[in-house]
Amino acid sequence: MNQDSKRYLENWYDEKNSAALYTKLAEHEQDSRLSEVYRRLAATEETHAEGWAKKLQQAGGSVPTFTPTWRTRTLAWLASKFGVEAVLPTLAATEKANSNGYASQPDAAALVPVERSHAMLLQQMSKTSGGVAGDVLAKMEGRHRSAGGNALRAAVLGASDGLVSNFNLVMGVAGASLSNSGILLTGFAGLLAGAISMALGEWISVQSSRELYERQIATEKEEIATAPEEEIEELALIYQARGLDETSARSIAQALMANPETALDTLARDELGINPEDLGGSAWEAAITSFLLFAAGAIIPIIPYLFSEGMFAVIVSAALSAVGLFVIGAAITLFTGKPVFSSGMRQVLFGLAAAAVTYLIGHLIGVNIAG
Repeated sequence: MNQDSKRYLENWYDEKNSAALYTKLAEHEQDSRLSEVYRRLAATEETHAEGWAKKLQQAGGSVPTFTPTWRTRTLAWLASKFGVEAVLPTLAATEKANSNGYASQPDAAALVPVERSHAMLLQQMSKTSGGVAGDVLAKMEGRHRSAGGNALRAAVLGASDGLVSNFNLVMGVAGASLSNSGILLTGFAGLLAGAISMALGEWISVQSSRELYERQIATEKEEIATAPEEEIEELALIYQARGLDETSARSIAQALMANPETALDTLARDELGINPEDLGGSAWEAAITSFLLFAAGAIIPIIPYLFSEGMFAVIVSAALSAVGLFVIGAAITLFTGKPVFSSGMRQVLFGLAAAAVTYLIGHLIGVNIAG
């Protein structure tokens, strides 16, 4: 197979996976308006896939039977368990990456703005969490405007921080020939210190954001009461930036401002990027989740020392940590779209290299102290 055929096949797979995932999101989305948007996106990606399939056949290649990738199946499962909004930022990043990939392909130039608009739409849907009025959403869908964040990424990185930091800590004290009980004490101390630090940092971050959001919403409420015409102008400009014509944008803004409560909710979402219903989420929930995720990663290198000791425990700890590192590297491909094996092995190699350095340093310090 020549290079063009390989490229056509890769593009076909990417578009088919996107179409399959959007179809699943449409099934799991509770809001019928958003479900319809996902169905439209799926239809668009299927059209793109058909175009690449034709190019592949014209180049003498054959179109294989499509099977969704591990990444597609995992994201669909996450959407079914935790809600569609949990995977939207990841999908937005994927669409953006696809547009960047197409930018270097002359025969895919027409698809670049489409993929970028898909990314922007997904970011906007993630930001508003389904809170956009139906008529606005329908018109937004034509231009796909946007923004967003990623809780899944934070979860993976939280577990990664716990595993990598405690793995290195345990290897360092093991290299210094500390007793088995000393290694366990150090490992659990590192787990608790790191998890508490992560939880406290997360609590402060979320609580500070909530307080800031409350202040911003209070300011918006005051502006609605004292300067409604200015707020109408702001809303109209926002909707124009999303692709509506000036008349439609102003009409929608005026209709929303007729009800102060609706106006405040809309301005909070569209102007400030705040969901008034959760104000960024619960600080305690974020802290507890952060604690547990860090601890889940940090406990892995400690486990062997509960049942064994000496060099055997060191080897088993390294092996378990390597498995954990590979799983984390594989999970990161949910966001990057890179091959699972190469991403997982890269994580393993970097993690083991860092652990080997800390083990060696610990050994040298232990020898010097003992001498």
